Amino acid sequence: MEKFAFVLHPLETMDFARKYSIAKKISPTILEGILKYIPPIKVSHISGITSPYNEAEGWFVACPLTSKQMITLSEDYVLNKIIKTGKLAEKLGAKILGLGAFTSVVGDAGITIAKNLQIPVTTGNSYTVATAIAGTKKAASIMGLEMKKANVVILGATGSIGAACAQILASEVKYLTLVARDELKLEKVAKKIYADFGLSVRVTNHSKVALRSADIVIAVTSALDSIVEVEDLKVGAIVCDVARPRNVSRKVAQLRDDILVIEGGVVEVPGDVNFGFSFGFPEKMAYACMAETMILALEGRYESFTLGRELTVKQIEVMSQLADKHGFRLAGLRSFERAITAEEINQIKSNVAQNGKVRKDAG
Repeated sequence: MEKFAFVLHPLETMDFARKYSIAKKISPTILEGILKYIPPIKVSHISGITSPYNEAEGWFVACPLTSKQMITLSEDYVLNKIIKTGKLAEKLGAKILGLGAFTSVVGDAGITIAKNLQIPVTTGNSYTVATAIAGTKKAASIMGLEMKKANVVILGATGSIGAACAQILASEVKYLTLVARDELKLEKVAKKIYADFGLSVRVTNHSKVALRSADIVIAVTSALDSIVEVEDLKVGAIVCDVARPRNVSRKVAQLRDDILVIEGGVVEVPGDVNFGFSFGFPEKMAYACMAETMILALEGRYESFTLGRELTVKQIEVMSQLADKHGFRLAGLRSFERAITAEEINQIKSNVAQNGKVRKDAG
């Protein structure tokens, strides 16, 4: 039996309160202060993961810091707490550790954490990219949008996931816009894409301007709050939100019936899986970053597969192949913790066509 562990953390204080009801009686500000001093927690035991080739079990372990704390507290303090969480995983018997949400972003993206543990560490970014691209292509196909002709915008293009998405899409699209705050880093990514693929991409740090003309948006920033709002997107846009916390406001899905918003990186795990913990998905479904850790365990490939901020296309291809081998599958199209039905997609397509006709008649 192969063994792994995956690090969770509350995105905000209410996430901790959902798991521990006593916390609901404490104000968010006070609870956030308390979280700083709570030691790592074993959240649940994961069983039933079975591929045609192997079986695995694991644990969810929690580092009790919110997303805001991960960013605002001292880097050394946060890294030390994540390392302590990793040591708990070691004691439980895990042979590899996966980093979730902001634990994979802090500092040098897992490198220091791996150096201070006896087991390898992975961020899960390789499989996250693979599933985000697959989900985006599937959504485009369903909506009748040709990737080659689409204006694709990547928010957070200088991060490891965003830059990798840009590299993969550079060979498949003609119009690509990269968005991030640091213009120098953007230019570096753009130059590499031009050198490797011959594609001249647009770069900007003005996300609102870029979004207005986007047919497809892949959102992967580490922003704490929503950055894509109701008024930002054109009719018929497809948005793949890979970020946690989400980059896309829930109001976009609620108020715009002419836009398709999908979650990136959600997969179905093979076997009679019991996570022992609910994070809002149906049974057997998990984030791709979690799944990467499971895949490496099933393969018996106990190595720090995805670490740091450099992510190669080869890593993504290898992880995608291993996922297919062990029976991991893209979990359909989902939006804000729920499956998108064929009827809903047909309605969106109808609304897009109607809005386009109205504009044409008005012109």
